[in-house]
Amino acid sequence: NTIKTDQTPSGTIRCHPVATWDNKEDTCPICLSDFTNKKQLKCKHAFCKECLQSAVKSCGPICPICKDVFGVMKGNQPDGTMTFSRNPSSLPGFPNCGQICITYHIPSGKQTKNHPKPGQYYGGTTRHAYLPDNKEGNEVLLLLKKAFDQKLIFTVGTSRTSGADNMVTWNDIHHKTSMTGGPECYGYPDEKYLSRVKEELKAKGIE
Repeated sequence: NTIKTDQTPSGTIRCHPVATWDNKEDTCPICLSDFTNKKQLKCKHAFCKECLQSAVKSCGPICPICKDVFGVMKGNQPDGTMTFSRNPSSLPGFPNCGQICITYHIPSGKQTKNHPKPGQYYGGTTRHAYLPDNKEGNEVLLLLKKAFDQKLIFTVGTSRTSGADNMVTWNDIHHKTSMTGGPECYGYPDEKYLSRVKEELKAKGIE
């Protein structure tokens, strides 16, 4: 602790202990040493330049402390296409509008240095996902397109359903791959799905 002093109107000097943090503000929270080439993010957290570069390499442009996204996140999704169509039939829980059917197509190919096993082939996939054709559903559609363009929707790994390795699989942005059956079947009704997926996208800097 350090001592802070002030003076009362009668001239008396008062002392107050003031807590300090051993110059914590001058220490990089990653290496716990004095800053080298200090770099402050928009969230006000600061790091050594090299420490921050290492963190970005392993986790993407996310503040290691508060998880605020400070750059454009890029994934390792292989090249493919995203298309959509509109259908007048309603989804359970959204009776007053039609539906949007998204089709993702990722053809098979060879893994690059960004994938788990560079040089090996991976199996492609075609997946369908569904959104209500209302205002919020169309907002999510645009956000998903942005995520697809940033290669964040799919990755290469082990299939959760078949257990096969070297396959194109979903990343961690959840989709409704069935029109019915509720959350247990990745379908509708699920009244909180749209707000939930927007939060998942926001965590990746997409909003």
